[in-house]
Amino acid sequence: MEELKEVKEGWFSTWFDSPYYHQLYKNRDAQEARDFIDNLDRYFQWKPEDAILDLGCGKGRHSIYLNQKGAKVTGIDLSIQNITFANRFNNDRLTFSVHDMREVFNKNAFTHVVNLFTSFGYFTSEEENLSVFNSVYENLVPGGYFLIDYLNPHKVIRELIVKEVKEIEGINFNIGRRIEEGYIIKDIVFKAGGLAHYFQERVQILQEEEFRTYLHLTGFRVEAVFGDYKLNPFDVDNSDRMIFIAKKTMHVD
Repeated sequence: MEELKEVKEGWFSTWFDSPYYHQLYKNRDAQEARDFIDNLDRYFQWKPEDAILDLGCGKGRHSIYLNQKGAKVTGIDLSIQNITFANRFNNDRLTFSVHDMREVFNKNAFTHVVNLFTSFGYFTSEEENLSVFNSVYENLVPGGYFLIDYLNPHKVIRELIVKEVKEIEGINFNIGRRIEEGYIIKDIVFKAGGLAHYFQERVQILQEEEFRTYLHLTGFRVEAVFGDYKLNPFDVDNSDRMIFIAKKTMHVD
């Protein structure tokens, strides 16, 4: 290969800022995302005075739609390119910032924190995972709600597509998937601009009980666990998603 790009620790900071990442995932289901937000709106019954933090907001598509529905929203993401794009949509009730979710953003400032479409599970240690939950706790007002939307690892592993090729805008993305050392790993190989490129995604295999433990240790009470974007109950064998809604209570020693 003329060029080999591989990032294991902190891979997300490179891949998420790559134009090829956005090209590969450009056809994500926008209507499904809006329907999910609509269902969450019905569940939470958001009020104009509520303040929502979109944790790992990407280019802001969910933040923008939440704002269009009347919510006051702040989106944060590690990617400078994502936030530069999202800032085009700023208004007095919609703002974006470059920020690491492992660190507190604005203490006691939000009624709701949402982490959507598997925008978690990228780190390499339990300490980093817990730092996210602790930061969310600090960002929330007392009694505030945390929603985290994750893949259902049981179903993903069972139905894993080991190899596939996606042709998008003249680029053939060769994608390989495997399970290794507690991670779902996706290798992405393609040629573009006269160069060969290699990126890797690594998402932790985290089970329901692990999320419950993180939430308990950081002062949250689990209110519900849903299994899809229609908010049906979670079923470990059949659900596509694992969506936790938890309430900030008090820290547990």
